[in-house]
Amino acid sequence: MSIKKQFFKSKDLCKVTWTINKKEAKGIENISLSGSFNNWSLQENPFTKMKNGNFKLVMELPKDVSYEYRYLVNGTQWVNEEEADRYVDNRVSNEQNCVLTL
Repeated sequence: MSIKKQFFKSKDLCKVTWTINKKEAKGIENISLSGSFNNWSLQENPFTKMKNGNFKLVMELPKDVSYEYRYLVNGTQWVNEEEADRYVDNRVSNEQNCVLTL
């Protein structure tokens, strides 16, 4: 899994690209990104499976904000990002949410 941030000079936005390579995606049928940026929607931000087997999602988000998020894999398993900027307790279970700071 990887995260790439591209800050715009002319906008108060950041283009964020999440990529899951095909080796990490083995056994994954679908994956979505759920977080504070989409009110924790389970359907709003699905990844696209690319021809090369990687999964990819691109979003433009307001900068100077921190967002909590997690991946939902195959509709049943919550997964965290190893490259998250930090982690916080998710206040729902004994797990943590990833934090993306822009």
